[in-house]
Amino acid sequence: MKKLRFGLFENAQANDSGTATWRHPENQRDHYDDLDYWRNIATTCEDAGFDFVFLADAWGWSEVNGVRPAISSEEGLDLPRLDPAIVAAALVAETTRLGLVITGSTLLEQPYSFARRMSTLDQLSGGRIGWNVVTTGTADTAVEAFGVPMVPHDERYNMADDFMEVVYKLWEGTWEPDALERDKNGRFADPAKVHRIEHDGPYFRSRGYSNSSYSPQGTPVLFQAGSSDRGRQFGGKHGECIFLGGGSVDKLAEQVTSIRAEAAAAGRAPESIKLMVAFSCVVAPTREEAQRKYQQVLDAQSPEVAVASYAMFTGLDLSSYDPTTPMSDLHTELSQTQISRFGDRTVGDVLAEWHANGVRSKPVIGTAEDVADALIAITDGADLDGFLLTPIIQPGSTIDFIEQVLPILRERGAIDSEPKAASLRERLLGAEAPTLGADHPGATYRVNSEQGR
Repeated sequence: MKKLRFGLFENAQANDSGTATWRHPENQRDHYDDLDYWRNIATTCEDAGFDFVFLADAWGWSEVNGVRPAISSEEGLDLPRLDPAIVAAALVAETTRLGLVITGSTLLEQPYSFARRMSTLDQLSGGRIGWNVVTTGTADTAVEAFGVPMVPHDERYNMADDFMEVVYKLWEGTWEPDALERDKNGRFADPAKVHRIEHDGPYFRSRGYSNSSYSPQGTPVLFQAGSSDRGRQFGGKHGECIFLGGGSVDKLAEQVTSIRAEAAAAGRAPESIKLMVAFSCVVAPTREEAQRKYQQVLDAQSPEVAVASYAMFTGLDLSSYDPTTPMSDLHTELSQTQISRFGDRTVGDVLAEWHANGVRSKPVIGTAEDVADALIAITDGADLDGFLLTPIIQPGSTIDFIEQVLPILRERGAIDSEPKAASLRERLLGAEAPTLGADHPGATYRVNSEQGR
């Protein structure tokens, strides 16, 4: 049986996934700005054998027709939040094996400073850092905050390709892995192993030397989640771990086949990409009790949040459309995933579902055996490599899964009993080394003193 990988989806704010569940009496997410909250989450995941904690992020906020609804502040829907890179830095010292994945925008970050930040985290963590590459789903409000022009959806991926080329050059093409000698009787670094880069692209320019030396992984493990045609093409070229949005087993299987085909088209081994799907669950000793727990979550939320939340991800005000309008009639330059996932369902259907689950798929609700059965069925049916647990209530949802479902999956041989490998790339991808595989486009930017630049 295939050994599954597991990550935990988190967000450094009071709510998560476009829902507002902070009022639930057992939810501790309203303490997102307390280091003890994050220490507890991280150590719980590490002790359970999770491969990584994934920190989502967004620079923008919800607006409906240019106005931020009062409900957004009243329910802490979108703001305030913390910088995920700083949260990850704080957790480096609290963990020893757990991977830490942060979200970074190719639209709003500058590649030179971003490359240093990621190399620093990878150095201090001993090679446990991943980067969720996003082109910014909340771009309409974020560009206003940054004072930069809006860039259309597909062009943002062209911009991202240029961004990737710069950071590959910085991570792989400046400092050789053994450039640092640290010899107090000789020299700190070998100048023959430090190389200048030149980049003059359509969007970014960079000339000179990386501010940081080669880190344990060189390039952090690359995560991606775009489901549009252009997003899948980008993921097939660059991604090492791709998140799928959910849906039926047949739909997931189609996405898996499509992404592996994109990887092959980019000259990569299709199996070099790990494909994971986000999932949520509500677990209890009986199905009836699990359903009651789920209803308590729904009752803790205000339906008014749904319109503002959907607008945050897509820029679309669903309240302005006839409820019978098919979702396939709508278009946005923001997150097309949150339109395409609903197919021809109506606006009214989506508002009802969004109130319940936000960007999440409907949770698996039932006993621990029910949840384990569902995960194994999805794995077998769609040829998945793992799952991203998206907890509904923290830390309760995570603890329920760890204590009740993981032991069943271990008994069935679906997870390793002991965590392996120090670096995130070796552990998550099963790679033989902590650095990029030879078939990855980033590896082509490696240089050594013998070959020169």
